[in-house]
Amino acid sequence: MCDTFVMMPEMTADGSVIFGKNSDREPNEAQALEYYPPAQYPPGQKLKCTYLEIPQVRETFATLVSRPFWMWGAEIGANEKGVTIGNEAVFTKMPLNRGVENLTGMDMLRLALERADTAQNALDVIINLLADFGQGGICGYEDKKLAYHNSYIIVDPTEAWVLETAGPIWAAKRVTDYYSISNGLTIGEAYDEAHPAIISTASKNGWLKKGEVFNFAKAYSDWFFTTFSACKTRQQRSSQLAGQMDEKSTVSDAFAILRDHGGITPYRPDRHFLMHHVCAHSANGLSRHAAQSTASLVGHLNPTLQTFWATGTSAPCTGIFKPIWFDGNVLPDLGDTPAGSSDSTALWWRHEKLHRAVLSDYSTRIQTYRDERDAVEQSWLEQTKHIMQASRGEFCQQAFQQADGLLADWTGMVQAVDIAEKPNFVYRNYWQKQNSKVGLTII
Repeated sequence: MCDTFVMMPEMTADGSVIFGKNSDREPNEAQALEYYPPAQYPPGQKLKCTYLEIPQVRETFATLVSRPFWMWGAEIGANEKGVTIGNEAVFTKMPLNRGVENLTGMDMLRLALERADTAQNALDVIINLLADFGQGGICGYEDKKLAYHNSYIIVDPTEAWVLETAGPIWAAKRVTDYYSISNGLTIGEAYDEAHPAIISTASKNGWLKKGEVFNFAKAYSDWFFTTFSACKTRQQRSSQLAGQMDEKSTVSDAFAILRDHGGITPYRPDRHFLMHHVCAHSANGLSRHAAQSTASLVGHLNPTLQTFWATGTSAPCTGIFKPIWFDGNVLPDLGDTPAGSSDSTALWWRHEKLHRAVLSDYSTRIQTYRDERDAVEQSWLEQTKHIMQASRGEFCQQAFQQADGLLADWTGMVQAVDIAEKPNFVYRNYWQKQNSKVGLTII
C-alpha cells in the first residue's frame, strides 16, 4: 500500500515539478536506499530481476532507488536525467499471476529508471516490458500470497504521466496540474493513451454494458480489495493537499503531505481500523499489517537542477528528509544494507529504535523533537537554494552525518519520556510481536 503525488509547475512556488511518495509495506520489511552508477554492458548480457532473467541493455543511467531489501526492483526512485517514478499496488478484476515467469511492478519501475531519459520514454519502457514479460510474482515479504497489479506516477522536470494497469491492459494520462494515486485505479473516461484491447476486454468479460460510456476504473477495479485498502480516502486527502494550498506549493509542503495523518490532532495510530492516512502506521495483523510507511522520497525537479529528499528510513513523521544530488559520490555510507532483523549498523534499523519508541505513545513522544527536526529541515532547504555544484556532495554527506547524530540524541530523549497514555491492547500486542520477530527491545 502506498501514496504518490505530483505537482506541476503551475502549482509550485518556483515553477518546478514536485514529486512525493510514501512506500507502505510490512513493518519489518526494511528498505535499502541505494545509488547505482551508470554502466555499459556487452551484447548478450542477461539481467536477473526479482524472479525473471531478461536481456540487459547496452547502457544504463545512474539511479537512486529505495527497494525492499529482498527484491531487485524498487518502490521509488530517480535517475540522473531527473526521471522520477513511484508505483502503487492496485487490485483489479484481471487474473493475477503469482508465478516467477513475470516481472514485478517494482522491477519495471527500476528498469524504466535505468533505461529512460524522459518521462515519456519511461512510460514507453514500462508499457513494452508489460507486453513482453507481463507482470506478476509474489510481492509480499511475509505474506507469500500477496500479488497485485500496478499503477505509476512517472515524472521528469517538464512533464508527468499516470500509468495504470490491469494485467496486460493499461491506460495512461498526462498530468496537467496535479495528481495523486493510492491503491486504486483513478483513470476514468478520459485518458491519452491505452492498450488497444482496453474496451473490448471489458466488454467481453461483461464489465461494460451495452450503451454504457467506458470508464477504466469502473470497469476494471476489484471492489473488495480496493475498498478495504481505504485508498479512496487517502487519494482524496493527498489530492486535496496537493491541489488546494493557500499559496503555491513548496518542497516543505511535500514533506507535510507525506507526514499527513488526516489533520487529526492529537493523532493516535491505534485509533483507526483501516489504512486511512497518507503517513501510514501498521497496527494489527488484519487490516493494517502491510501498512507501514517504510520509505519516503521527494523530488524537486527543475530543468537545470534536480534535488531529491529522502528519509532512508520508515515513518516520515518520525524521520528527517535529507538532500541528495547526482553529484560526486551521491550517497554517503549508510551502513550495512538492512535485512529482516534488527541491525545497529544499518540506518533503517537505527531509526526503528526511535520510530517504535514514539509509537508507544505517539501524541506525547513526537513532541519531544518534532520542532527541532522541522527547523533543521528548513535550514537545509534554505541552504540548498544557493549551494554551488562543487559543494553538493559534501553538503549531502554533512546532512546525513548531522541527521545520524540527531537520531541518536532524539532516541535517547524519547525513551526518557514517560508514557502518558498507553495504546490499546491489540495495538500494543501487535507491535510487541513485530519487535520480538526482529530482536528489537523498545523502551
